[in-house]
Amino acid sequence: MNVLVTGGAGYIGSSCTEELLNAGHQVTVYDNLAGGHRSAVDPRACFILGRPELDGDIFKAVQSAKPDAIMHFAADALVGESMANPKKYFHNNFVNALKLADAAVECGVKKFVFSSTCATYGPPDKVPMTEETAQRPINPYGESKLMFEKALTWYQRIYQLEFIAFRYFNAAGASECFGEHHRIETHLIPNVLFVALGQKPSVEIFGTDYPTPDGTCIRDYIHIRDLAQAHILGLTPGKGGFYNLGNGDGYSVREVIATCEEVAGKKISAVERPRRAGDPPRLVASAQKAMRELGWKPQYPKLKDIVKTAWAWHKKHPHGYPD
Repeated sequence: MNVLVTGGAGYIGSSCTEELLNAGHQVTVYDNLAGGHRSAVDPRACFILGRPELDGDIFKAVQSAKPDAIMHFAADALVGESMANPKKYFHNNFVNALKLADAAVECGVKKFVFSSTCATYGPPDKVPMTEETAQRPINPYGESKLMFEKALTWYQRIYQLEFIAFRYFNAAGASECFGEHHRIETHLIPNVLFVALGQKPSVEIFGTDYPTPDGTCIRDYIHIRDLAQAHILGLTPGKGGFYNLGNGDGYSVREVIATCEEVAGKKISAVERPRRAGDPPRLVASAQKAMRELGWKPQYPKLKDIVKTAWAWHKKHPHGYPD
């Protein structure tokens, strides 16, 4: 297929672009490089420097690429920033996404694959979380993603734009070529590995009194290559709706630190801090629906295997991408 990947210079988008190309698809990447890196774009892909703030720029990109399908990863994704600047999040994550959906309809695109998030759920009443878990986002980031999920439902009903949306949890790991380099890094695993690399003196643990076995938050981690494979399966005609992506096993903050110490072979200093507002004690996904209906099976279900790939990439690229 001919696939347009928005946000293909970002962490997850770059890996999905790589996997699409490896699977024999043609790829055009559209990215404004606000959060991504030009050198994270697979050289086999065509690249369009996006200017989504300009009228018609998104439409021109879709019209030029003539894609059979669109994979939409481009988004702002910092929860704290979304609380301070909701305008930015609703404009980029919803308004610009709606422009993309409009362009897809006008240009006759048959399939739309949306990178959504577990943040559409908010704190769950119980875990593991299924696709039927009530969606009660507690920040503009999650709300903006949920708004576009709802828009896609109506676009499919009225315009016959077939879509599939993946709600995933904590993306982690790396391929041999592409890894995690955010200009503002909030994810736990890279921040722990920065200590092992000698780039940070310590990692912070926010909250040690949660009702979990070791008192720290538990989260579900999923390898970016497993995410990419799910998105490729989502291109199958007739497959649609909402799917959680996760490993179904949660790991605490202390377990992540201990695993990183084991993989890196270095002691990692940690500093305990008070809880952060809004952090649920445990977030774990049930991905049984994706496994059952899409035939998806994670190849990196264990945290140690995920961390090994991340550590290999960070050692090779200690300062991330050059641009």
